[in-house]
Amino acid sequence: MNALPQITAWSVDDHQLDPNAGIEEKLRFALRYAVLAPSNHNTQPWHFIVDGDCVTLCADRLRALPVVDPFDRELIISCGAALFNLRVALSRFGLAYAITLFPSSADVDVLAHLRILRDGRCDASLAPLFDAIPRRVTTRETFVDEFIPVELQLRLENAGATEGADIVCAGNTAIRERLATLIAEADQAQFKDPRFRRELASWIHPKRSRDGMPALSPGMRVLLDLAVPLVSSVIRTFDLGSGMAATHHALVAGSPLLVCIATGADDAAAWLAAGQALERVLLTAANDGITASYLNQPIEVASLRDTLRAALNLNSVPQLLLRVGRGRQGPHAPRRPLAEVVS
Repeated sequence: MNALPQITAWSVDDHQLDPNAGIEEKLRFALRYAVLAPSNHNTQPWHFIVDGDCVTLCADRLRALPVVDPFDRELIISCGAALFNLRVALSRFGLAYAITLFPSSADVDVLAHLRILRDGRCDASLAPLFDAIPRRVTTRETFVDEFIPVELQLRLENAGATEGADIVCAGNTAIRERLATLIAEADQAQFKDPRFRRELASWIHPKRSRDGMPALSPGMRVLLDLAVPLVSSVIRTFDLGSGMAATHHALVAGSPLLVCIATGADDAAAWLAAGQALERVLLTAANDGITASYLNQPIEVASLRDTLRAALNLNSVPQLLLRVGRGRQGPHAPRRPLAEVVS
């Protein structure tokens, strides 16, 4: 089973939970859904500490990405997505809860403390998203040329707003072309940096089986003319910015909708909220058979972040940029064993 951890983790089924299970058993089972959240480079930078009817979410800074994410912004966003999955699973299991964000002024790694409320009320809006958690997948292939209905776009915007984020849906061809140009420019900037290439290569190494990213999608390998065993070493050694820029430009052109998630502030609290908004948006989309992948490069390159903000006419701060559409169901990313992320 260790050779195929994605099979172990993603095949979770709530029927495996005894209906008469106690609170702590339900809480621990819910964490099997929490860890299915997305994370940058699939680093899975979270750690949960269970104590009776409480669970504490901590950031695992050992799994940080110091080059692409020097302030741990995307790390905390990833933890926010995991927290949202936990909320959804607990609501499905009929457990109400109270959450205290950043409960320890002495330890910045402690992001949230969740306590089960025995007489509380569950959030009825969360349980319908439960079945989408194991269905959600990041799709790096081209999407079907199919318009995303305005009604669904409004639901995505409302999903993000419920978690305190601003959601901008960009389907206009001119805007998408402008964003594609920014993404290509960011690709060029990132791949010029040998530190970025080394960091990226370390997370798509073929020996990684419990975390990290697949060795690019088949479409990208064709465009870059790379064989799977060579991907890691080639990325580490050569500046592939032009190839990646062309690849991502083509992906954006073939994507019916781009979605930006933004927040009013740009601090740890805002990043945690952005992560919860991200997962609520992704699960809402997955319930409609819609998937997404990330094009965060113009946000990761500091000099382009304000340009992106202006292009989208945003008053808030962009945190994530997604392309959204209907695509082929790809394989799930691997997951670390639960014993490594829960104590």
